[in-house]
Amino acid sequence: MKPSQSLPSLNALRAFEAAARLRSVSQAAAELHVTHGAVSRQLRALEDELGLALFERDGRGIRPTAAGNRLLEATSGAFSQLRDCIASLRRPQRGDAFVLGCPGSLLARWMIPRLQNLQRDLPGLTLHLAAQDGDFTPHLDGLDAALLLGQAPWPTGWTVHTLATERIGPVFSPSIKGAQVLAHQPADAVLAHELLHTRSRPQAWPTWAALNGIEAAALRYGTGFEHLYYQLEAAVAGLGIAIAPEPLVADDLANGRLIAPWGFVDTEGCWALCTAGNNDDPRVLKLAEWLQRQLA
Repeated sequence: MKPSQSLPSLNALRAFEAAARLRSVSQAAAELHVTHGAVSRQLRALEDELGLALFERDGRGIRPTAAGNRLLEATSGAFSQLRDCIASLRRPQRGDAFVLGCPGSLLARWMIPRLQNLQRDLPGLTLHLAAQDGDFTPHLDGLDAALLLGQAPWPTGWTVHTLATERIGPVFSPSIKGAQVLAHQPADAVLAHELLHTRSRPQAWPTWAALNGIEAAALRYGTGFEHLYYQLEAAVAGLGIAIAPEPLVADDLANGRLIAPWGFVDTEGCWALCTAGNNDDPRVLKLAEWLQRQLA
């Protein structure tokens, strides 16, 4: 192939498409999980290779030039076709299963214990569960839908089925030292304790404190965990006070493994079933309705 007929690098085109769509190098870098500098270098290299400007300044952001808009239209369509093709190639390997992604902690502590109910209530739905921690891709690559705890703003292009308001609260084992005394104290008694926490939900304790009129800066953090699942297992083991979404500890509260003396408070977050684009698969709505019933 002659050099003039060759395509630019795929990484450069991906960087361009994200930056042009989002009109921001920083947001493109976050979406692609690379640095701001890496995206900037890819854009400069692409412009040098094509010999024309693809962007111009727009206040604090950027916007595509006329040439950039032409390339954005082409790359957006090409990447969309690739995603659809890959998805269609993957699905037959799973027997046309509905692929549901969700964070590992949510999968282990809430979804798996309810699979028998789901199979009973939706016998025609074959589900493939995919644990995924960290940020989901904007196009939910390889997934039919994602079950998430989150809040707006959601990624552009997602269809979000709101299932329930997120409710969080402190929980601890009745076996920890002084549990019975602690359980009868006001909520600000947590300030005297080192609190279990998790990197995956760093906002949970400050959010709960603010909703209860407690100074978040006064919170004392103890052992930290990578994921919510491990934090809650530590709480069950009597290692301290954890913060948790109510549905993830409902079974532990029912069997007495954990107690929640101060109850749970509504946050601005929600449980949501999300799809990329307007997914018209009828299984999405059926699953959303079932999830709403389970969370009610």
